[in-house]
Amino acid sequence: MQLNELRPGLEFVLCGQTGPVHAPVFHMSVEVNGKEFKGSGSTKKSAKSKAAEMALKSFIQFPNSSDAYFAMGKFVTADDFTADVSDPQTGFSPFEGNAGDKLASPENSTPTEELRKPQPQNQTQHKNPLMMLNEMRPGLHYKLESEEGQSHSKLFVMSVNVEGTDYKGQARNKKLAKARAAQAVLSAVYNIHPSFQPGYEPIPNSAEPMQAHLELADHIHGLIFNKFNELTAHGNSQYSRRKVLAGIVMTVNGDYSKSQVISVTTGTKCINGEYMSDQGLALNDCHAEILSRRCLMKFLYSQLKLHLGNRSDHSIFEQYEGGGGFRLKDGYSFHLYISTSPCGDARIFSPHEKGPAEDNKNGLGDKHPNRKTRGQLRTKIESGEGTIPVKSAPIIQTWDGVMEGERLLTMSCSDKILRWNILGIQGALLSHFIEPIYLSSIVLGSLYHASHLLRAVHMRLVGIENVHPPFFLNKPLLSGISNTESRQPGKAPNFSVNWMLGEDGLEVTNTTTGKNENGNPSRICKSSLYTHFKELYGRLPSIVPLSDEPIPTYQVAKEMVEDFVRLKYEMMATLEKAGYGMWVKKPLEQDMFV
Repeated sequence: MQLNELRPGLEFVLCGQTGPVHAPVFHMSVEVNGKEFKGSGSTKKSAKSKAAEMALKSFIQFPNSSDAYFAMGKFVTADDFTADVSDPQTGFSPFEGNAGDKLASPENSTPTEELRKPQPQNQTQHKNPLMMLNEMRPGLHYKLESEEGQSHSKLFVMSVNVEGTDYKGQARNKKLAKARAAQAVLSAVYNIHPSFQPGYEPIPNSAEPMQAHLELADHIHGLIFNKFNELTAHGNSQYSRRKVLAGIVMTVNGDYSKSQVISVTTGTKCINGEYMSDQGLALNDCHAEILSRRCLMKFLYSQLKLHLGNRSDHSIFEQYEGGGGFRLKDGYSFHLYISTSPCGDARIFSPHEKGPAEDNKNGLGDKHPNRKTRGQLRTKIESGEGTIPVKSAPIIQTWDGVMEGERLLTMSCSDKILRWNILGIQGALLSHFIEPIYLSSIVLGSLYHASHLLRAVHMRLVGIENVHPPFFLNKPLLSGISNTESRQPGKAPNFSVNWMLGEDGLEVTNTTTGKNENGNPSRICKSSLYTHFKELYGRLPSIVPLSDEPIPTYQVAKEMVEDFVRLKYEMMATLEKAGYGMWVKKPLEQDMFV
């Protein structure tokens, strides 16, 4: 069977039969690469097996047959192995050859040289990386490095030593963690990388190999997960309960050792309408990814403040030559991690059924390419989870209407991330001082689907016009992770937490009231961020011309950034023209504070 996998289509010939009638001995032969190999047995089947065995033994000159497969030019590919249960469409594949392949001889190759060469990708059957590595390197010992997290959301780290180097893998159970460690060896030593099911591969923003993108995604996830565990006493804090975890990581020139976690947040709910603040003291949206972005904005203010003293060398910003504002120094990048797909359009798909990518692969095509649920703008449900499509007619929210019992509507996270990819994550106020800053990558811990996420955060605005530098339509790296996060069962807690670089501990926010557990305004509420803006306004060089009069309100401060506001309305018009619906705005009174 192994020989047939290596050389399909070989013909076995009956050379003869000896012995008495009641105990015959059959002689079979097979020709491989011009050489004839013979075998004998009491049946034709056993004789064929002996002949095949002789053929294999003639060119296996290595510790085990797996090494010989590689030296003979036989390769393996690996598929996704993130599931706890084997899936015929996922997992690692055994060896398979082509009839035209030539055997590698000891004269022109060595095992190490051949094994370390990049291996071509073939369509093969299922094989687990642990099994594959065990065939190549039998007797390896796996060690449990750590075990962290809550009982329902554990993270195990296993390691294996190969040629003096430790390779690690992490997963929600030990078996998967061992498989991750084995895959790390296969990737580093044998150049055998996992492939992806259609629709689940990373969407790159550079020409780097797919494996490099997945390694970055795993790195971002590991930093956020470990920081959250550290902040919550490794799952022993009451505030470790969460449905969604998010965070932002800053990297410098692609050097992982210089990565910094900027923010870590949790949360899935929005404020109850009756607790709205007309002074900017309450958080309207306590979804984790939204809070992480607000934490990043506070961090950006702190970096700008370094230019007020003599510490500008320590800032991530540099001033334009000749003044007039600041820009991010070269090499700095920001990466958003979310433990699941953002609510709204990116999450409207069934993860266990075929999607457009799979249908197209089978030549079926998308049966409903124009279904209205795809790409539709959606709003979050007040004090609850989930989203609903916006209505076709304009929706005008009024302060007195919400106070009287109308539900407060907030745009979904998918829609807000889409806006960040055209306007930047810095927002209008920071645009007084800095160029737009765009996310370099968006990494999802679960419910990742490439085409749905790409449509939600990028493709819906491909037709936008009148976009002028320094603004552009950003297309970040989109990726899932090797170790898919487990689904968080149960009811979502009525609190969210936030932490940012430079702060000592977690701030806990009541998602119903939008204020912290003591009833005080959050450190990342509108009023707090506006205070940081006012501390800088008039003291730092500004891109926007300074006003001769004091800025009367928060709303006016935002509207002064005319290019930002103009592009925002262009974005809304583009979405409406494409049939995705109308952007829902908050009551005007929310931004009228001083």
